[in-house]
Amino acid sequence: MTSIPSTSGSRETSPSRRLMLSGSPGFTLIEMLVVLVIIGLIMGLVGPRVLNYLSEARVKAAKLQIEAFSSSLDLFYLDTGRYPTTSEGLAALAKRPGNMQGWNGPYLKTGAVPLDPWSHDYVYRSPADRAPYSITSLGSDGREGGTGNAADIKSTVH
Repeated sequence: MTSIPSTSGSRETSPSRRLMLSGSPGFTLIEMLVVLVIIGLIMGLVGPRVLNYLSEARVKAAKLQIEAFSSSLDLFYLDTGRYPTTSEGLAALAKRPGNMQGWNGPYLKTGAVPLDPWSHDYVYRSPADRAPYSITSLGSDGREGGTGNAADIKSTVH
């Protein structure tokens, strides 16, 4: 291709060419910093609430799992005439303990005992104080006692 020389001899630039020569449109450093500050403020206000909802959800999940264990333990009791011993534990709901007569399990849908929402084992005791059994999640710290998210979550069997 050959270029056609201008008839006037002077080099005029078109408005679109001048815009491209003056710099491409974009964001300045100040604009980027303002956006980052705004995002930081939003996260500072919203972040703690989201984390609080997550903690509450784990507590609710533990309570629901304990209720599901209680239902499974009641079925185990109806079939065998007793609750699993402390040494048999919740594993008796997933796998037949010894040569137990009447066991009609597994009583858990997954066929295994799930961990609590903080990835700790549930603590099962039978007999318990004033109840045939107790199921406890030790909370976020994995130790007995605690307050807040670290508080123990216990079954309410009457």
